[in-house]
Amino acid sequence: MTDSAHAEAASLASLPDDWHRALAVVAHPDDLEYGTAAAVSKWTGAGKQVAYVLATRGEAGIDGLEPGECARVREEEQRASSAVVGVTALEFLDHRDGVIEEGLPLRRDLAAAIRRHRPELIVTINHHDTWGAGPGAPRNTPDHRAVGRAVLDAVGDAGNRWIFPELLEQGLLPWGGVRWTAVAGSPYPTHAEAVTGDALERAVASLTEHRAYIVGLGEEDPHEYARKLTEGMLTEGGKQCGADLAVAFELVPHSFED
Repeated sequence: MTDSAHAEAASLASLPDDWHRALAVVAHPDDLEYGTAAAVSKWTGAGKQVAYVLATRGEAGIDGLEPGECARVREEEQRASSAVVGVTALEFLDHRDGVIEEGLPLRRDLAAAIRRHRPELIVTINHHDTWGAGPGAPRNTPDHRAVGRAVLDAVGDAGNRWIFPELLEQGLLPWGGVRWTAVAGSPYPTHAEAVTGDALERAVASLTEHRAYIVGLGEEDPHEYARKLTEGMLTEGGKQCGADLAVAFELVPHSFED
């Protein structure tokens, strides 16, 4: 390996592992299955607790299905997908798919979720304007941007009893124990979680569970689609941290010592 190739391989630090509870917060069913599920599989296999919170049920995600039926199908697919990687705690906040509004109601719902689950690590989806950096990078969707930014704000909200005091009336005590937010799919990764081939296989199986959604995209074979996408993402992540396979994250610290 050349010096420049070695520097590229070592450019991402390892994700911290001194935590026990994680909360993954994204906009839609399938958001976590595009690579991130491999890291989740590793974590649950090591005995860590991971819960999922989805802002919507993805009801606007399949052109050939009306929203009510689409929501039912995609919820079923997400439950099956989550179970593949060892996640059974799954919540839907029922914001409207495609038109999630970044504002106080969303922040309140996310702060409540953080207080319920009391995580040390939060995982979310890319909140930046584009997928990838530089000219010509595809534009990110409004839902991803809104949820990702609201998650970062809600961390502080969850720890402050005077913000959304109505949560106290619901028995949700402040939680200031979030140490990091790990942003998947960010154009500006800083850390990576190296994974094994077993985690890759579970991640492929997890994405494959979103069959109706994948077929709705025009793909004939959900498993082939899932394998191609997942292997590509994990291989690229591995190149950035000197591993065969890895999930890349932008890590945002929420305490001075981190």
